[in-house]
Amino acid sequence: MTMASFSPLFLPNPINFLTTKPVTSQTFPSSSSSSSSSVSPNYKLANDKRELIVPRVASIPCQPINVDYLEEEFSGHGVTFQGIGDSCVAKMALENGSTAILMLPTGLITSYKAAMWHGGTDEILHSSVSDEEVKPPAAAAAAAAAIQGGVSLALDFTTRDGVSWSPCNWALQSIRGNSQDSIQVELINIDSGSIVEVKYIVTLKEDELSSELVVSNSSSSPVQLAGCILSHLRVSSPEATYAIGLEGSDFFSRPPFSSDFGIIPPDFGQKTGFGFGQLLNQMAFWRPKAESNGDETKSNEGESEEGMQGEETDNYKHLREQMSLIYTSAPRNLTVIDRGRRNSVIVGRKGFDELYMLSPGSYHELYGKYSYICLGQSAMLKPIIVGAEEVLRVGQDLYNPNL
Repeated sequence: MTMASFSPLFLPNPINFLTTKPVTSQTFPSSSSSSSSSVSPNYKLANDKRELIVPRVASIPCQPINVDYLEEEFSGHGVTFQGIGDSCVAKMALENGSTAILMLPTGLITSYKAAMWHGGTDEILHSSVSDEEVKPPAAAAAAAAAIQGGVSLALDFTTRDGVSWSPCNWALQSIRGNSQDSIQVELINIDSGSIVEVKYIVTLKEDELSSELVVSNSSSSPVQLAGCILSHLRVSSPEATYAIGLEGSDFFSRPPFSSDFGIIPPDFGQKTGFGFGQLLNQMAFWRPKAESNGDETKSNEGESEEGMQGEETDNYKHLREQMSLIYTSAPRNLTVIDRGRRNSVIVGRKGFDELYMLSPGSYHELYGKYSYICLGQSAMLKPIIVGAEEVLRVGQDLYNPNL
C-alpha cells in the first residue's frame, strides 16, 4: 500500500504535511567518521548543558482517526481499537495472555504485559499520566492527559540541505499474524513527505515485544539519523535493580535525554550535586580510561567539561544511584533484574551502536512515578548515516525469560 492510497481520514492537514526547520549551526558528519566521543551536532548548549531538541508532537495536528474504519479494515488479527479524543488505542492480545497497547498517531507503546510462569501476567513497561493545565488562564479548569514513559521514538532526521524533521505522526498501514502465534502492526510516518520513507513495525510474540524502524532513503543524497528508541522499564525501585553484562563497556556521562515522552524527576542531579564527576567518583566500579599518549590526555581533559568517561568494571551493576550514561560498546543483549518484583527482562539492540541508561535514583517512593529504569538504543554521540538508495533497519527487543 502506498501513501497515496490512504484514506484522507488519516492524513494531517495538507498545509502541515511537512514541517521543516533550518539547520544553521549543524555540520553534517562524514560517514567515515569513527570518533564515538564526539557529541552529535543535534545537541545544542543550554545553560552549559547539551540536550537534543526534538519538536513537540502537537506541532503537527492530525485529523481525528476513524476507529470504526480501523475495526472493519483490520479485524481478525488479535487487535482491537478504541478512540480517545482525537487519538486511538490499538490493543494487541495473544491467547497466552501477553498484551501490548499502542497509541495512534504518536506511535507510543504504553503497556507490555508479559505472560509469566505462574499463569498470570506482569507489566514490563512504566508509564504515567499527568494533568497539564490548558492555556489561556480562562480555560485553566480544563486539563489534558499527558502520557509519558513506555516505549517511544525520539529521533531526528537531517538532510545535507539542512532540512530537519522528527517522525511524530504515524498512520496504520497493515496488520499481520493472529492471536495464536504473533501479531505485527506496521505504521508509516506521515511527517517526512517524499524525502525518505520511514516505517515502524511493532511485533508481539508469546515471549517478546519488538520495535523495528525501517528507513528507506530513495533520494540521491545521504540522510542523518540521531536520537534513540527510549524504553521505560517498570521496577519496584532502582535500589533493587541490576544490569547484567556491562563489564568492559566504555561509557560517557551526559545530561538526561529530554523528549516529549521521557520521564525525568524534577530534582534529578540535586541529590548528588550533579556534577557527573561527583556522582561517578562515588561509584566503586568506575575507573578512568587508560591514557596512551598526550593527544588522548587532552581529549579526556576536554571531556571533564561535558562529564566523565570511563570503562565499566562491574558486571552486576547496581542502579540505585542517579545516573545518565551512554555506553558505546555495550553487549547487544542486556539483562535487567528486579529483585523486588522477582523478575527480569532481556533488552536486545539492533542496528544502534550505543546504549543510553538513566536511573532516577532510589530517593522516591516504591512502585511510584519514578520506579523505573530508562534504556535507549541510541545514536546520540555518533549519528547514523543512511546513504543514498539505502535501507536501514534498527530496533530493539524486549524478551521475557519468565515463562
